[in-house]
Amino acid sequence: MDRFAAMRVFTKVVETRSFTGAANLLEIPRATVSVTIQQLETLLKVRLLQRTTRKVSLTPAGATYYENCLRLLADLEQVEHALSGAGQAPKGKLRVDMPASVGRLVVMPNIRQFHASYPDIELMIGLSDKPVDLIREGVDCVIRVGQLPDSGLVARRIGTRQAVTAASPAYLERHGIPRSIEELQQHIAVNYFRGNGRMMDFSFDAAGEPVTVRMQSQIAVNDAVAYLEGGLAGLGIIQPASFLALPHLASGALVEILPQLKPVPMPISVVYPHSRHLSPLVRVFVDWIAALFAESGLFSDAP
Repeated sequence: MDRFAAMRVFTKVVETRSFTGAANLLEIPRATVSVTIQQLETLLKVRLLQRTTRKVSLTPAGATYYENCLRLLADLEQVEHALSGAGQAPKGKLRVDMPASVGRLVVMPNIRQFHASYPDIELMIGLSDKPVDLIREGVDCVIRVGQLPDSGLVARRIGTRQAVTAASPAYLERHGIPRSIEELQQHIAVNYFRGNGRMMDFSFDAAGEPVTVRMQSQIAVNDAVAYLEGGLAGLGIIQPASFLALPHLASGALVEILPQLKPVPMPISVVYPHSRHLSPLVRVFVDWIAALFAESGLFSDAP
């Protein structure tokens, strides 16, 4: 038995909570996964996993072994890269995921720069506003907007999402211009909902204190570009990201309202599993995306 190969199988079973999920990620038969785990447990003389018909979970000994496997596999990857790839650019497949608006308007127009620097990296870029499960879906790193839950993942702050409250001239002509947060209650919004169906409230920074407003709406979407288009069509007030709204504010297709009350800014982070912490592919992509965000000037802390 290849001990390191067995460790990789074991960590994937733990991370996907499934023998079938691990087999799919590793592109090997499920029977191979099952036999490998049995061989590991026989070798170590300890039960690593509790198996039921519905789920796979770690035993206390399995949890300890899992943490050590992550460290050893990361060390092995670093050593292999240092020896076999010394003086060479990183090579291999890298799967990343990010909000669709960020991908289309910021990353894709500049992706040729990344491939010019790292021609041997094959990128798989997922564009979706729906959060993905990195471990279960085999994603190496993601860009996420907002406060991060305590997930045990590694996160690097790369910018700040500033937003603006705005509406189309046609909407404001029909409904008037709200002059205060209280007057917003008499207006209609295009609402944005997350993958779980929860509507996102409008938020404002009122003298350093966050204030949220639940807006009425006749339409709600879960895509940032569709959200912007709803505002442009005069369907209601919106709070889009500034980098999306700026061209339309400049052209007059959108008008900023309540400019004295800016929406609460949100952090933007690159997030990846601990098991990918030392991966040369992840490292160069994270460094590149951080530099891209800094150079764009669209994601600074200043409104």
